[in-house]
Amino acid sequence: MSEAQTSDPAEPRPRWDPRYRPCIPTVTLDGAPAHHSLCALLAEADRLSTVDGTTPGETVAVIEYLLAICFASGTCPSSPEEWRTWIAEEHGLGGASEWLAAQPAGAWDLFHPEVPLGQNSALAPLIDEQGTGPAQLVIEYAGDYSQHFDHHHLEHDDPLPVAEAFRAMLTQHVYAPYGRARMSGRQLGPRITNLAAGRLQGRIRIVALGRTLGETLRLNLHPPEGPGTPLNTSWSDGTTSRRGFAEKATPRAPRGSADLHSALGRSVLLRPNRGADGQVVVDRVLIGAGEVLELDLKRHLQDAVLGTTLGGEEKPLWPSPTRAQWRDAHALYGAVKDSETGLYARLRSLPYEKRGPGAPYQMWAVGLLTKQALPVAWTQGSYPYAPGMERHLHRASHRGSIVAEYVAWSLKRAAVVASEIAHPSAYAADGAQVARFDARWEFWPSAAEPFYQLLDEVIEEGLVDDDDPVSAPLVDYARTLMTSARTQLTHRLDPLPPNSKGHRARARAERRFDEDMGSARAPAELRGETAHD
Repeated sequence: MSEAQTSDPAEPRPRWDPRYRPCIPTVTLDGAPAHHSLCALLAEADRLSTVDGTTPGETVAVIEYLLAICFASGTCPSSPEEWRTWIAEEHGLGGASEWLAAQPAGAWDLFHPEVPLGQNSALAPLIDEQGTGPAQLVIEYAGDYSQHFDHHHLEHDDPLPVAEAFRAMLTQHVYAPYGRARMSGRQLGPRITNLAAGRLQGRIRIVALGRTLGETLRLNLHPPEGPGTPLNTSWSDGTTSRRGFAEKATPRAPRGSADLHSALGRSVLLRPNRGADGQVVVDRVLIGAGEVLELDLKRHLQDAVLGTTLGGEEKPLWPSPTRAQWRDAHALYGAVKDSETGLYARLRSLPYEKRGPGAPYQMWAVGLLTKQALPVAWTQGSYPYAPGMERHLHRASHRGSIVAEYVAWSLKRAAVVASEIAHPSAYAADGAQVARFDARWEFWPSAAEPFYQLLDEVIEEGLVDDDDPVSAPLVDYARTLMTSARTQLTHRLDPLPPNSKGHRARARAERRFDEDMGSARAPAELRGETAHD
């Protein structure tokens, strides 16, 4: 960046205080978009529908930060019983807004020279020489930190609006993948370049959503772990003993819920400048290693739903490039049904109230897909929940998943039959030959919407049938999947040649599929019957 582009030393230093400056996109209850400062967001939480981030990860990061402020200010229930009262009485969050407004201005200045909000001022001597264009701050642009997706971003100084930079920084702290920092370790220590994964990276984060932002925050607040403060406002804020970078980091245990939800997973520094119209922008960033936390599954991962890897390891559900989240929704409902503590036990303890059509709550699952150190895509799913219906929803999602798995297995069998007849000289399980006729690639994406509709219908049926709101929607769902799969198989077989061999391959493949659908081992719902787990 040329000297002419830097800020004039005579100008007042740019300031950005997100407490008061509009920086968070939101949606009001009437559906209109708006922007709010952090103070206004908390004060008006029950008049807003939701935070409207540009990505699911950004939205989760902002919610995490709002939870941290609530915990730091003591605006949280002290017991599960008080939590239920907060939900029932729609306890306001104005106390958190008032606490935030009373905080020292310097602690919330994004560009403070010594304690920049959410950042590490020790990087200041390095940012002019080693900093990159601000695209590195945005996970979706940043590649693997050593190399951006688009090479020109490495030095391109296209500035980032400061509000966007603030939200991107929050997202980095919680979701950033591991890798190597694009900076030298000579001045601060060689370990500054060793980037650990953020605390939500590599797992599915479940956020309970209410009908307003205020209800969402109350649902995810809980009796705090440890004292209200410290809130991590800066690397050098004096509230926490930070790691150094000369040696490998020793993971530290969070000192409380506010500390956990505001942990600084990256050392970040943003350089401010003036934009073409005089507005404050970020024109340079530097990213290095941050904090490493020692997390206890029961104490610090209240939303975790456990799954088992192929190696038998038990860990929180993780995002997968090959397995859609809805296929494991039964694990989520199982957690609500069976958990004795944590988020899901509290959700189960809510009184059953019929609040009109639709589910009163949603369980929103968000994860970041990565390929080694490279971010690939955000993945998400939203699953309805009504108090008292966890057993029904678990049955519907479990049976729904079984039906979908069986239909997909049958499509694969039909594809193998078609391949064996059309290409008799090829090995029967030849991947390339079978893939031509394998309709699973169309089936799985198309099966998601019927699955979500199934869950919604179970909620609706529960309003009129408390005994069995599941069986009828399940049979309709199974019929929908079977019909869709049969059509997709037909389309996959269309390239077969119009000769004797092609006609025989088509007929045998379709017959195999139909036989599987009527087989005694097929899920009962595919035969129009009712099944119970």
